[in-house]
Amino acid sequence: MHRRAAVLPVLFALFLSLGGSVAFGQASPLAGFDDSANNAIREWNVPGLAVSVVKDGKVVFSKGYGLREVGKPAPVDEHTLFSIGSISKSFTALALGLLVEEGKLSWDDPVSQHLPYFQMYDPYVTRELTVRDLLTHRSGLPDVSGGILWYGSDYSREEVLKRVRYIKPVSSFRGTYAYQNVMYMAAGEVVRAVSGKSWDDFIRERLFTPLGMEESQSLFRDLKTSRNVALPHVRIDGKPVAIAYRDSDALGPAGSILSNVHDMARYMQLLLGEGTIDGKKLYGESVARELFTPQMVVPVPPSSRPEFKSIDPRFRAYGLGWFLRDYRGRKLVSHTGGMDGMTAVVMLVPEEKLGITVLSHQDGALFNGMAFRILDAYLGAPRTDWAQVLLKYRGEGERQAKEAEAKLVAARVQGTKPALELGRYAGSYRDRMYGNLSVTQENGRLVLGFSHSPSFTADLEHWQYDTFRLHWRDPMNFPKGFLTFSLDSKGNIKGFTFDQPKLLDVNFDELAVERVPNAR
Repeated sequence: MHRRAAVLPVLFALFLSLGGSVAFGQASPLAGFDDSANNAIREWNVPGLAVSVVKDGKVVFSKGYGLREVGKPAPVDEHTLFSIGSISKSFTALALGLLVEEGKLSWDDPVSQHLPYFQMYDPYVTRELTVRDLLTHRSGLPDVSGGILWYGSDYSREEVLKRVRYIKPVSSFRGTYAYQNVMYMAAGEVVRAVSGKSWDDFIRERLFTPLGMEESQSLFRDLKTSRNVALPHVRIDGKPVAIAYRDSDALGPAGSILSNVHDMARYMQLLLGEGTIDGKKLYGESVARELFTPQMVVPVPPSSRPEFKSIDPRFRAYGLGWFLRDYRGRKLVSHTGGMDGMTAVVMLVPEEKLGITVLSHQDGALFNGMAFRILDAYLGAPRTDWAQVLLKYRGEGERQAKEAEAKLVAARVQGTKPALELGRYAGSYRDRMYGNLSVTQENGRLVLGFSHSPSFTADLEHWQYDTFRLHWRDPMNFPKGFLTFSLDSKGNIKGFTFDQPKLLDVNFDELAVERVPNAR
């Protein structure tokens, strides 16, 4: 899941003394780490996190901090599993690289050669789309399009991909960068088509097992038998609240992997070793080079914060499963990941043979800043308390959200009522891409439902005229949006539209919902 290209810094000062895996004679970059980590957890009010560092081919640091679940004593350690979200994309790109090296496919094979059922909105794009295009966010589709199809839904990966044909492009093919998950799902299905094994089995057999990543997993069913797992947490009224994991098997190749800093250190050793680990070669120089070669330019927006100007990138690009940028005169290879109540980042500086992984189980920028703090320490940069900088901005963001909500309430037109009786709005609805939706009446209130996604159940509070406020029932604490019904000249309901902030990687603007004829 995205996340994401955004690389905002925060704090994490450094050392290691108690517990974890630490090399003797550790150099000064990690001095003071424990105190800084514990301070950051307390000041940000997050449950916990875990960190590993690889330098010059060795794991020099691997440790957890805080708790797996707020209010319970079980600690986070280097073996505690977290979701790594969209960092999973790099595993998918590497899996395809293994198949390329074996001569079973080419980076520039047409996708239709391996997935005959896969179609885009534009037949030309269907014909020309290549495996490389799947990995580089240049399909022409909107940013994070198709999220409504996989997020918390019971659609299979193949069914999700069959519905992509209904998503209209917003830019020319290969003309604009726009981050995608569904394209990586397609890439995973290419792995299945070429290898004869599911993406999950291929990743386990060809990457997890030879790397000794014995605790990493990609399937929801395996999570149920794992004992050392950090629960996702969301921030409600300023406090972390634990929530359950959501089944993300459909997302798979784009974001379903769970791992820990112990296993991710092994992965970083492989990547920094250009395919070789413990003297064994898993892939060659050609694949290693291709993964970290710029494939698609990523726009560089000007920094809106003066504190960040000194580290603003001069260039950004996307390789194959990795973001690329300059950072203090070096090439930085990285990817973030975000799922419900989980955040993660991997940073690699190949010329310094340096790798950093930070895993956390609450939304927020702390995880990223911690990684930048470690990075700055190893690169000899001036020390900046990124945690305090971003903590201040988090507070500003929360204040702005409250002010925006107050303005919405103040602008609400009082004394209006729906054009029709509530029962008239109840019925069956349909979106061409997603499928069936419903509006039912429960205890005098309308309730929105998505036939394949129970996560998107919302109580509708009348707001004004034919507009209703969406109160989502999901414990993820989704932001409240609006739903507005439209009527024809005869007073019949035609459908409804959403005015809803994005939910992680779900954009409700993609939906064109119409009333199913003769349905009430």
